[in-house]
Amino acid sequence: MVDGLAVAADEIDWTRVVAFHMDEYLGLDADHPASFRRYLQEHLFRLVGLGPDRLRLIPGEQIERPLQTCLAYEDLLRANPTDIVCAGIGENGHLAFNDPPEADFNDPLDVKIVQLDSVTRQQQVAEGWFKRLEDVPTSAITLTVPALLRVQKIIASVPGSRKAEIIRRVVEEPISTNCPATILRTHPDATVFLDAESAAQLDSRTLANADV
Repeated sequence: MVDGLAVAADEIDWTRVVAFHMDEYLGLDADHPASFRRYLQEHLFRLVGLGPDRLRLIPGEQIERPLQTCLAYEDLLRANPTDIVCAGIGENGHLAFNDPPEADFNDPLDVKIVQLDSVTRQQQVAEGWFKRLEDVPTSAITLTVPALLRVQKIIASVPGSRKAEIIRRVVEEPISTNCPATILRTHPDATVFLDAESAAQLDSRTLANADV
């Protein structure tokens, strides 16, 4: 995972880092086991000494005024241009929570509320974050595709056999919102790390010609 690589990288000066994150379930507390804020705290931020003064995290539990939450986070992002995005790719090809029905390569927004599709919600159950599909939130706050692509460097870590089919699609299919992660092929500095399982459906010729 990208966070594990970052923790192990001795050359990173974490005193110079201010961290944002890409998405959060709407209505989920920060201490919920499935909260992305909690995951990042446990697997990265606490391990490298990033305190609250250097974290700019999406307050997903603030459901009373979610649009205002989006606008406030967008203002933070635009005031602090981001240097690098560390991401994954969902089983439906989503980047952050830009599922195929919600992804917009020309989105005028940087942060928005989205409805999560059934593939994404089922993935969360399969990975053990929720016990039942009914427990998975149906909406989230996410950075949009243009906001992610504006960053200078993108690193995506995509391990595991469950990602093999979507990785084949990311590399082989035309660039479209049917598989949002195909847009990574247009970025001048995007790197996708795979393991043997996630690369299983790519032959050597495909890998040699891949743009990611």
